Amino acid sequence: MELSLTPDELAFADDVRAFVAANLPEDIAEKVRYNEVLKRDDYMRWQQRLAARGWHTIGWPVEYGGPGWTVTQKFLFELICGEMDCPVIQPFGPRMAGPVIYSFGTPEQKDRFLPGIRNSTDWWCQGYSEPQAGSDLATLATRAEDAGDHYIVNGQKIWTSYAHYANWMFCLVRTSREDRPQKGISFVLIDMATPGITVEPIIGVDGRHSFNTVFFDNVAVPKANRIGEEGKGWTYAKFLLEHERVDNAAIGVTKKALERVKHLAERPVDGPIALIDDPRFRTRLTEIEAQFASLEMMALKVLSDVASGSSPGPASSLLKIRGTEIAQRISELGMEAAGQYALAAPRPQERGNLPPLGPREAEMAMSNYLWRRAMSIYGGSNEIQRNIIAKRILEM
Repeated sequence: MELSLTPDELAFADDVRAFVAANLPEDIAEKVRYNEVLKRDDYMRWQQRLAARGWHTIGWPVEYGGPGWTVTQKFLFELICGEMDCPVIQPFGPRMAGPVIYSFGTPEQKDRFLPGIRNSTDWWCQGYSEPQAGSDLATLATRAEDAGDHYIVNGQKIWTSYAHYANWMFCLVRTSREDRPQKGISFVLIDMATPGITVEPIIGVDGRHSFNTVFFDNVAVPKANRIGEEGKGWTYAKFLLEHERVDNAAIGVTKKALERVKHLAERPVDGPIALIDDPRFRTRLTEIEAQFASLEMMALKVLSDVASGSSPGPASSLLKIRGTEIAQRISELGMEAAGQYALAAPRPQERGNLPPLGPREAEMAMSNYLWRRAMSIYGGSNEIQRNIIAKRILEM
């Protein structure tokens, strides 16, 4: 999809490209280019350089330190960052916790928590899913008992992305069972250094450590860290999830992934003929390109609605489904383009200084394919998103 840009927008795009070229460390760009695993320091180094320019919290209002960009500027920034091999900005602080805090928090909470998010000195994680409460989040059981000026939290969260990196968690806890399940949930902010918190790794089938189980054993959480009213956490959680699902479309990252697959398919891997010359492969590639162009248009429409003050609403579910499905299909084509070399690649934590056995672009195809299986589950499984669409759009 080609955007018709004004002179000011073209100048903005040039400014972003110049900034990235001057500030993105090459060792980080190389890891992104070849789908290698990034560490906490990699993300933080890049995000803090963005923060120094005021670009870490691109969706925030100017009054809270955001740059005040238009929808087109935000869209261009995401595209260019994908194009130039930038790490994805970790969303838990700037795109999840931050908007909830500045939308529903007290002035004291805004003063305390927003600077660390804006400057990327704090890393946040999301305490939502539980062993018996994943897609049906309203059944969560982690309880917070009233203890005067604080709560005592006991329970367990699971699939907590990057909890081993985080120093803060935004967490849903049950403060009451006296009404229907949604009305007994509160939204609290938890310091991950609080005694009684244990983080245990979940190693994925792809060999990466990004998920965790988090246990709470009599963890004291000040009531001053509760966002909004007690028992109204479900409202704040829905607000957050709608915005998270918009981000799951990941337009810039997906566009770059599609370009990488095309580049890999242009190189002969398993024989003298490049896969791009296979009509069946080209057909599948063309189908994905057409679907992605449609996704771009949908994302722009939703972002425009959000910029005008509307909630993403059930349209965020459409974006989440199509964005994750397209990304998964691209990873499948990447596996096919990598051929036998995808099977020969080491697991991410075992690579070390081993030389690549084939094209370096092929080395992480298997890991990338396996990791992306989770995309249709996290952020609310795609099956649940279809239920939301059926109910709220189709009125079934």
